[in-house]
Amino acid sequence: MDHFDYVIVGGGSAGSVLAARLSEDPDTTVCLLEAGGDCNSILVRAPAGLAVMAPSKPFRINNWAFMTEPQPGLGNRRGYQPRGKGLGGSSSINAMLYIRGHPSDYDTWASGGCEGWSFADVLPYFKVSEGNQRGGDALHSAEGPLQVCEQASPRPVTQAFIEAGRQCQIPYNDDFNGPMQEGVGYYQVTQFGDGDRKGERCSAANAYLDPALTRSNLEVRTKSIATEIVIEDGRATGVRYRRRGKEAQIRADREVILCSGAFQSPQLLMLSGIGPAEELKRHGIKLRHDLPGVGQNLQDHINFPMISRSASTDMFGYSLAGAIKLVSEAMKWRKTGTGMITSPLAEGGAFLKTDPGLDRPDVQLHFVIGIVDWHARKFHTGHGYSCDVCVLRPKSRGTVTLRDRDPYSAPRIDPRFLSDDADMETLVAGARKAIAICEAPALAPFRKSDLYPFSDLSDDVLRESIRLHADTIYHPVGTCRMGTDDTAVVDPRLKVHGVGNLRVVDASVMPTIIGGNTNAPTIMIAEKAAAMITSGQ
Repeated sequence: MDHFDYVIVGGGSAGSVLAARLSEDPDTTVCLLEAGGDCNSILVRAPAGLAVMAPSKPFRINNWAFMTEPQPGLGNRRGYQPRGKGLGGSSSINAMLYIRGHPSDYDTWASGGCEGWSFADVLPYFKVSEGNQRGGDALHSAEGPLQVCEQASPRPVTQAFIEAGRQCQIPYNDDFNGPMQEGVGYYQVTQFGDGDRKGERCSAANAYLDPALTRSNLEVRTKSIATEIVIEDGRATGVRYRRRGKEAQIRADREVILCSGAFQSPQLLMLSGIGPAEELKRHGIKLRHDLPGVGQNLQDHINFPMISRSASTDMFGYSLAGAIKLVSEAMKWRKTGTGMITSPLAEGGAFLKTDPGLDRPDVQLHFVIGIVDWHARKFHTGHGYSCDVCVLRPKSRGTVTLRDRDPYSAPRIDPRFLSDDADMETLVAGARKAIAICEAPALAPFRKSDLYPFSDLSDDVLRESIRLHADTIYHPVGTCRMGTDDTAVVDPRLKVHGVGNLRVVDASVMPTIIGGNTNAPTIMIAEKAAAMITSGQ
């Protein structure tokens, strides 16, 4: 049997960071198991490739492409949940937006019993990961492995969106991770800003794993699906997995670390007999440790897209002129690392308060330079743009449970979107602000017609439209919640309660969802976890 000090399950954003950081010590051996491939294709390297990978239609590429249970809050529709499959995980198929959330999000974690996770505590780990093109200051660093840069070639329609926001009295913000989150502006992206890879995506695997692959103490095994955590005498001692159709087992002499994300980390815990006793009994799984919180507390940002058609072809879309332009832009990208292919699609955005009395923004806008209907899974000819509004701190809570005991089956995902009425009211209020921006003079030259009406709707009709069109903005968290109470899954050192030598390190440990995109916070969590592990915590 193979022996390593650490066995990491999942080579996504967190797993890539941990594998690289733990293997910096040449006397420490690390094995990383990843169910997908290496994610080195042109679709991953080209930022705009997410338009092909994220929808998973007509082909599923680097994407688990999960579906939810029918959602009563969304008219009993099944939601779509893309998740990255391959090294880099979702950082290999996402929009690359570098957002940390609001500082108070982390202070809330700390005040809720997660000692060591206040913003002052986590800021050093954001900074140690960040290689920002702008340079370093009190809130940023230019020295980290994760490349963060300005967008190379944002489209004029995005500038118009930003100007439209300013026409609505929203202040311009050139740094959503700076002293103030509120405002409208461009997103910074996790992309190479110079050098041979200028204009390419910088996934967590690119940033952390690629430079570490030559280390003799690090082994990366792709196409390896973990099926069970081996538990002996109350502690994790290894992992069973399948690779190329063969069963195998690997031993962890120090720790097993799950980095499989908000859906698959709780799934693997339950398949291994760690979780709610009744859920495991229902599937005939031997109970190793009754941990009621596993798979509970699922939180996600519910998102409502408002889509407009445009006569301009200077956006992504389906037309002869657009196809000719895209070929030209692809050649430009290969030569110069600039142009439309560098676009994250969601080029501009805003953080807004639906009530001026709030102490922090409660909705976020993503301005997308394409017609994104049903996650771009519904085809439309022509060109256009989408202004998406999401609720930053939803009150609705869902679950992740098992469909059956087959590790190849997708987990049963039930976000229970809009099950708390407060989320709908926040979304309606946020949509009203977004509609005002869409109707501002600056966007008028680009706006031809609306794909689905969103102007001049009563609140009741707007709510019905939300139920017909809203879904995730791809930020599931919370299903292996960190805390010290009876329903927490991991403690503030991310160790699983009641099971030795086992940690969970990914977005599933977030007690509450942060107010923004979740990739940078997930990388921060892994940086902090690596520091705790190497220091013996």
